Amino acid sequence: MSAPTIPDFLLFLLLHLCLLHTKTLQVQAITSPTDISALKSFKASIKPSSIPPWSCLASWNFTTDPCTVPHRTSFTCGLTCNPESTRVTHLVLDPAGYSGTLTPLISQLSQLTYLDLSDNSFFGPIPSSISSLSNLQTLSLRSNSFSGSVPVSISNLKSLDSLDLSHNYLTGFLPNSINSLSNLRRLDLSYNNLTGSLPKLPPNLLELALKHNSLSGYLSNSSFDGLTQLEVVELSENSFTGTLQPWFFLLPSLQQVDLANNSLTRVEVWKPAGGNSNLVAVDMGFNGINGYLPVNFASYPQLASLTLRYNRIRGTIPLAYSKNKFLKRLYLDGNFLIGKPPAEFFAGGTSVSGSLGYNCLQGCPASSQLCVPSQKPNAMCRHAYGHGDEKPRS
Repeated sequence: MSAPTIPDFLLFLLLHLCLLHTKTLQVQAITSPTDISALKSFKASIKPSSIPPWSCLASWNFTTDPCTVPHRTSFTCGLTCNPESTRVTHLVLDPAGYSGTLTPLISQLSQLTYLDLSDNSFFGPIPSSISSLSNLQTLSLRSNSFSGSVPVSISNLKSLDSLDLSHNYLTGFLPNSINSLSNLRRLDLSYNNLTGSLPKLPPNLLELALKHNSLSGYLSNSSFDGLTQLEVVELSENSFTGTLQPWFFLLPSLQQVDLANNSLTRVEVWKPAGGNSNLVAVDMGFNGINGYLPVNFASYPQLASLTLRYNRIRGTIPLAYSKNKFLKRLYLDGNFLIGKPPAEFFAGGTSVSGSLGYNCLQGCPASSQLCVPSQKPNAMCRHAYGHGDEKPRS
């Protein structure tokens, strides 16, 4: 006797149910229990009163699986999961004014590659357990109220590409071990209360920003040794002292330098090797720089902006400055420069802007915007030069 056959309509129904089940499996992810635990702790560490009803965190309802897709009413934003491993990979909060601490259990999100809590009101220390996030590539805690020191353990984040802890209330020294972050390309710790000297920096940095801290000491070659890719250095509003030595401007990829508002006393500049340099902008205004204007700045072929305003620089303006056709912005005001400025600065069609004002110059045309504000009183200039060889304007 032959076996019974399944009617065609039943076979079609079974196949349809199988397809539905397969699709359901594809959209019903089951998040790792450790990730769920970490996310619950993360939300519990934030004051409920600081979670607006329209915000990402308001949609975090743990009656629904966090990695379920599509997100219709729960977990509508704030996190991203890897659909294959059902692990959380991105935790990016909206700037909704969340206030709370960062739970140490954040370390359980071991597959996290991107953590961004910027522009909120988190406070307290950065937990040292954050060092367990070995896959983290971007860490941004910018514009919060974190306090305490930069955790030494942060140097364990070997995959880190970008670290932004700017605009917080961090104190203490920069960890010496920070140079072990061999993949770090961007470091921004500006607008904190960090102290001490600059340690040896990570070898593959492109951008360094440490503005508005209380860092001090000399800028040493040992801190920048081997940084062949460094393009941007922003160290303004600190207390760096001493001489800025020739090696600094010879860093091979250097493009932008901001060292304004420090306590530097001298700057030495050598010509770039082979006449090649990418240097575009230099700001060393509001220091205590003595001596003469470094004539070798004119040898940097792409230098478009040079600011040395309000220092103690003496002597004449090098004629070579007016020969550099790339130089478009020149701020030398507030020094003790003497003699006549190069006539090329005032020739028809010149495109140089800035200021040569409040110096001891002769013949700076009052009709030129470059000569605003007016020069120092003659008595002040004579007092500054005393009985030396150089004479101020008569």
